[in-house]
Amino acid sequence: MTVTQLRLVLETDDLDAALAFYRDALGLPQLEAYEADGDARVVILGIPSATLELANRAQIEYIDEVEVGRPAAHGYPLRVRLALQVDDAEEATAAMTGSGGELVAPPTRTPWDSLNARVEGPDGLQLTAFQELDRSSNS
Repeated sequence: MTVTQLRLVLETDDLDAALAFYRDALGLPQLEAYEADGDARVVILGIPSATLELANRAQIEYIDEVEVGRPAAHGYPLRVRLALQVDDAEEATAAMTGSGGELVAPPTRTPWDSLNARVEGPDGLQLTAFQELDRSSNS
């Protein structure tokens, strides 16, 4: 068996608000959209690269402490947080909070030399926008 695509399906009560946040503010390109009876709608957005990161509870608590300074992960049944690499964490944070996202923590430099910000989307999902910093300047 070979897995060829990761498709994360996020159920949202307000699809238009989610589109304004993920498509319009974050700039994720719309690949497909479908409608069905009973106001059923789905929009598929593209992400150039995806990884599946598995972390135990201790690591999640450590990341919360580094990024937010306190426990921040919600008790989602699957305990999911999206981490999105961006070119500019400050700009991404402004775009997300300007499009219905709630700031959890501003961009913070991490021990692993990235700039991470935490935002809660209009659907309640927490996102980390992370910018890899220039490691060559640390010499």
